[in-house]
Amino acid sequence: MNIGVIGGSGFIGSHVVDKLVESGHKVTVFDITAPHRNDVLHKKIDITNLESTLQALEGNYDAIYLLAAMADVNDCYKNPISTVEVNVLGVANVLESCVKNDINRFIFASTVWVYGLSDETNVDEKSSLNITNREHIYTASKVSGETLIQSYQELYNQDFTILRYGIPYGPRARGGTVLPIFIRLASQGKPLTIQGDGLAHRKFIYVEDLAEGNVAALSDNARNQVINLEGPRNITVKEVAETVKEIFEDPVEIVYVDARPGDYAGKVVSNLKGKNDISWVPKTDFAEGARLYYNWFKKNLK
Repeated sequence: MNIGVIGGSGFIGSHVVDKLVESGHKVTVFDITAPHRNDVLHKKIDITNLESTLQALEGNYDAIYLLAAMADVNDCYKNPISTVEVNVLGVANVLESCVKNDINRFIFASTVWVYGLSDETNVDEKSSLNITNREHIYTASKVSGETLIQSYQELYNQDFTILRYGIPYGPRARGGTVLPIFIRLASQGKPLTIQGDGLAHRKFIYVEDLAEGNVAALSDNARNQVINLEGPRNITVKEVAETVKEIFEDPVEIVYVDARPGDYAGKVVSNLKGKNDISWVPKTDFAEGARLYYNWFKKNLK
């Protein structure tokens, strides 16, 4: 297939590109920065500009992945307007460009953070989202994007797949997520800071497992479906800190501070639909994945 990956030079996107190439697809990376490999095409794109997006996506693509987003929740908190421009207007521009360029499938990187709007504790893809529940601007932008996607399918027959990611980690991770932050702090001999009581949980997902789920989503079974790409088990932020503490030989201090506004407390998110519909199962346990990331960190960032 001829596939475009918007945000293909980023942390998750670069791994998705790797798996797509390994699966035999022709890949174009749309990103401001060059991709990490030289056997794919590279084009620049500004998804906040419709004309730029329309022109960039000319080329008879079978599917477009949209992974580019403002995804650091702290950046989103500080820059709500930019968050909406990228995460909402950007989605609309890519959807419109897919329609105008007759692109068969639009695959969207969403997040399990949207379940913060659910009144349920145990959630799956059919769980209702209650927009009267107060949530983070990042969550609001992703729910808005998902709503636009559903509308474009209903009104303009634009087929889609929405993938709700768990919290990703692994090689090439940006510095703003919890494991890279803790690894960096520990390497500098600084304490690991936990916001809140540390009992908020996520099913952290190793990035290569996540990338494999993205490729599996090309299946016709995933057409016009929402699928959770969630990790194998619940991990508390406290366990993340304790895992990092075990990785390092030198003593690592853990300290607790007040929780940040609008943080995602965590739900019990089912990943059974991914197994049943696209034969995808996450394989990497957190302790193993954390060590794999640490080994990469030592070679590339330390």
